[in-house]
Amino acid sequence: MRLLWADPGRRSRPDDTDVRGDVDPDEGSTSLARPAILGFLATTAITIGASQPASPFSLKQHDAWYFGIPDPGAHAEGLLLSLVLVFSGMLVLSRVWYDLARALHRRNGVSVRKLAVIFAVWVVPLLVAPPLFSRDVYSYAAQGEMVTHGITPYQYGPSTLGAGPFVTNVDPLWGNAPAPYGPVFLRVDGFLVSITGHNPLATVVGLRLLALLGVVLLAVFVPKLAEACGRDPASAFTLAVLNPITLLHLIGGAHNDALMLGLLVAGVALAKRGRPVLGIVVCTLAAAIKVPAAVGILYIGWDWLGTDVPWRERVRPVLTAGLIAGAVMAVLANVTAMGWGWVTALGTPDAVRSMIAPTTFLGTWAGHLFHWLGVGPSPHGILSMARGLGLVAAGVTGAMLFVRSRRTGTVQALALTLLAIVLLGPVVQPWYVAWGLIVLAPVAAGRGWSMLVGLSIGVSFLELPGARLLLDELSRNNVAYVLLSIAALLVTLAVTTPFGAAVGRARRLVVERALPPATAPEPSQSIR
Repeated sequence: MRLLWADPGRRSRPDDTDVRGDVDPDEGSTSLARPAILGFLATTAITIGASQPASPFSLKQHDAWYFGIPDPGAHAEGLLLSLVLVFSGMLVLSRVWYDLARALHRRNGVSVRKLAVIFAVWVVPLLVAPPLFSRDVYSYAAQGEMVTHGITPYQYGPSTLGAGPFVTNVDPLWGNAPAPYGPVFLRVDGFLVSITGHNPLATVVGLRLLALLGVVLLAVFVPKLAEACGRDPASAFTLAVLNPITLLHLIGGAHNDALMLGLLVAGVALAKRGRPVLGIVVCTLAAAIKVPAAVGILYIGWDWLGTDVPWRERVRPVLTAGLIAGAVMAVLANVTAMGWGWVTALGTPDAVRSMIAPTTFLGTWAGHLFHWLGVGPSPHGILSMARGLGLVAAGVTGAMLFVRSRRTGTVQALALTLLAIVLLGPVVQPWYVAWGLIVLAPVAAGRGWSMLVGLSIGVSFLELPGARLLLDELSRNNVAYVLLSIAALLVTLAVTTPFGAAVGRARRLVVERALPPATAPEPSQSIR
């Protein structure tokens, strides 16, 4: 593990070549103006693209959002424009974030407050965008409506409400599915429905603001956790809060994972700063949003007595942490009047056939192969076996990380455990991958830093309409429009990919070789 993950006490850095001087602590706020402006333009382009009537990046049904919805029966326009703007915006945002993260990883001392201003500038356009890349927030709203009517979402799906505005925009896959979310989230969800006057769109806005609250918690506690671990707060802030997945999926998609992560990181940070009991309580609140946060409770107990304590002496604090968390969860279940039904609904997300999940991909194709050969169990049975083996592998990996966390550090071990749960689980979504990446941000170094950055950029594009849709649109549209779109994409790629950086280096090298060497002026010459 030490070969792969740098020593927490050593500040490892990525390759120093071709680093753009976007950020220099000595230059003050002016050095941050460029990434702030470029990021704002990128998120604005994404918002405009997703708001086109024919955009595939947001729902275009009646009452799905306040604008950008085509009139019933009318031909929806703007598909090519939407594809170009959204993909170009995401590429620019990813490159600006990468440059900023890389510069801050090499240079300490930048004020977190200045980075908070960048976050505010980047996020403003996304707050008015329609829900991006997912319809989950409409399911949240419908579940909140169920709570206000005394219908338990742990036993029934949104379709129980019957035909109506809260159900119209729910993905049919989840129409009859029970909610896998904790009691605190569902009670808050119902509260938002009540204070918005049972207005579905206003509830969606409230849920996005709830996700924003979760990211604000990250903005506060990620730097504190980084400081407690001896790392640079500004670098950690950039990796976690300005991360494309955080902006586009957690906030843009209004996922409740944002609030879970905000509370989880807050709890771990409190424990690291000498308040383990309060940290356990806060992590239990996070688990009452979504259950994966419960892993943080175990790590707080494991680290309660310090890092130099033998593992046998850690067992009692872990049990104590579990008892405290169980008591807090029991209180929450009773206070919210939601009970423990969420425990039986935890398998609901497994209904998704996520082919980007390794276990689902392998299980599906193995099922087809055995069916073609006419041997073995049914395809569904083989898929279930593959998913089960993945969960066992995730459990074994988590246990190994847990007992060896003295070497790697508990924060890093917690992050890798969350990543293992997702990547070896039956379903992989960008906002699921964010669990491990954001927790890793305060301690990321060396290959861990590179993995975090690479996964964040790559995963942010998962499950989006691909190149085939873009090529289809290019083949159908006006020639001038197509040429303009291709030019825009090529320019974007040129400035946001390693190819663009290589071209810049080659150009500078040619210029340097073409120019004669500088000579000192003659003493008799006057220099003006």
